[in-house]
Amino acid sequence: MYKVGIIGGSGYTGSELLRILSMHRKVEVISVTSRKHEGKKIEDVHPFLAGFYDLKFVSPELKNLEDCNVVFTAVPHGEAMKYVPRLLEIGLKVIDLSADYRLPKEVYERVYGKHTGYLNAVYGLPEIHGEEIKKASVVANPGCYPTGCILAAYPLASKGFVERIVFDSKSGITGAGAKPTEFTHYPNLHESVIPYKVTEHRHVHEMIQELKCRVSFTPQVYPGSRGILTTAHIILNDCIELEEIISMYRKFYREKPFVRLQKTVRLNWVRGSNFCDLAVFVDSERRVVVTSAIDNLVKGASGQAVQNMNLMLGFDETEGLLTPPLFP
Repeated sequence: MYKVGIIGGSGYTGSELLRILSMHRKVEVISVTSRKHEGKKIEDVHPFLAGFYDLKFVSPELKNLEDCNVVFTAVPHGEAMKYVPRLLEIGLKVIDLSADYRLPKEVYERVYGKHTGYLNAVYGLPEIHGEEIKKASVVANPGCYPTGCILAAYPLASKGFVERIVFDSKSGITGAGAKPTEFTHYPNLHESVIPYKVTEHRHVHEMIQELKCRVSFTPQVYPGSRGILTTAHIILNDCIELEEIISMYRKFYREKPFVRLQKTVRLNWVRGSNFCDLAVFVDSERRVVVTSAIDNLVKGASGQAVQNMNLMLGFDETEGLLTPPLFP
């Protein structure tokens, strides 16, 4: 039984990790940190987990994690870099859910600010980098938006068929984190869809890095708790028949257990699951439209992190994750 630690267990991604790992047959969570809730029982902070853990939150000191085999860092950007190098020094494997290791240092510092603990990590999108993840000591879990966007376009982009892509994504409010703000205040969001960071969202740099083509990205938030629905307008270099494109997608994702090709997608068909649903459409010109749906807290964050852990530890990729979505 492998032993797991979580740095930052009080937020949405931390609690979702705890939910998923509670049913994992091959690992045991032995240490969960929170400065704010140190000494409190997990179920006192996360009542929905009552009965699943007999643990208390501890401080994020190295001594509280050194008995682990693998550690998830579910902390804000700029915080993970304080922990990851030290965890690697004592021989632990790390899956980082922040942005601290997703981009090359020069890109990170241009987009996020100064990096004080940089090291090379594998970009943790298993459908693309699965073999590298298996050999990695540290994996950078992708952002929620990039996960749905990259998977929607990669089979075409990886073949060099794409001239440019325009992504339009709508996310549930949990993507903004657990701390309330004016932006997430219920009266401001109710019965509304709000575009934000219309041309300057930081996640676009992950999309460019993986797709290697021109990318435009606009995020919006809708008044739901979970889910990201993405519409990808993919402009091709030349016309390709729909049947050929469908065949290309089926071939690429044939052995990828968490990508499902559907006739159409809905957020409530992936809720609570690690699936990414895709639907592909072609119009009369050089435009392919691919819609994708993911649960931003699962495939967009904690579920994908567990998927990466499974690969790193030599487990079946689906261990602890192959559960049906919650519908309705």
